[in-house]
Amino acid sequence: MTGTTGAVGVTRDGAVATVRVGTGRRANALTRRDWVAVATVFEGLARDRGLGAVILTGAGDTFFSAGSDMREWLCAEPAEIDASFAAMESALTAIERVPVPVVARVRGTAAGAGCQLACACDLRVVADDATLGMPVARWGILVPPAFAARIALLTGPAVARDLLFTGRLVDGREAVRLGLASSHVLAADLDDAVAALVAAITAHPPAAIRAAKRSVDALLAPVRERLAAAPAGPAADYASMQEGLAAFLSGVTRAG
Repeated sequence: MTGTTGAVGVTRDGAVATVRVGTGRRANALTRRDWVAVATVFEGLARDRGLGAVILTGAGDTFFSAGSDMREWLCAEPAEIDASFAAMESALTAIERVPVPVVARVRGTAAGAGCQLACACDLRVVADDATLGMPVARWGILVPPAFAARIALLTGPAVARDLLFTGRLVDGREAVRLGLASSHVLAADLDDAVAALVAAITAHPPAAIRAAKRSVDALLAPVRERLAAAPAGPAADYASMQEGLAAFLSGVTRAG
C-alpha cells in the first residue's frame, strides 16, 4: 500500500505498518490533498485483517509535523479554509478508527494539527527534545471542539485550557508529566523504544489486542459521537488569520 501523495507513505514489516507524513521539508506541513491522503491510507489500514499495529512518524528528525501547510490559506476564501479543516478532521478520525493500536513516534516538533496527529494515536512515544503543543490561537484559528477534546481527554480540562490559551510548547518530559505523551526517551533511543513497544503489543493474540482497543474506544464513543453531531462553525477569524499569516510567511521568506 502506498500513499496518494508524495507526503504520505506506508511501509510494511510483517503485521506492523509504518506511516510517514511529510517530505522532510517545510516542517512536514500537510496540504489539504495530503490530509485526504492520510485519511485514505488509514481507512485502508482499518480494513487490513492481518494488521497488528501502526507506527505514525514524520519524515526526518527535525519535525514530526507542523500540521497544516498554512501557505494554502493565505488569501484563500473562507470556504476553502473550512474545507481544509474538514479534510484534516476526517484524517484524524480515520486514525482513531483503526482497530489496532497506533503508536506515534515523535521526534522534533508536533505543533497545531501535528500535535493533533499525535493525539489521535493510541500511544505517543516522544524524544526528550521533542516539542508538542497547540499554538493556533495566534493565527485566529477558532479551536474546534474535536481539537480541544483530544487534548482534554489526555490531560484533563485544566491542562488543555493552559495549552490552548497560551499556545506554549512543552518538551518530551513535560508532555509525559501532563499526560500528553505516553513515554519519553533520549532521541538516540527513540527507534528502539518504539520497536520494543510495538513488539510487546504484537506478541499478544491479535484478537485480544483488537478487543482491548474496542473496549477503551467504547468509553470515548459518547464524546466522539456528540462532537460529530455538533454543527460545524467557522474555522477561523478570517481577517485576523490573513493578517497573521501574511506577517508570518513574510518573515519565513526573509529568513530563508
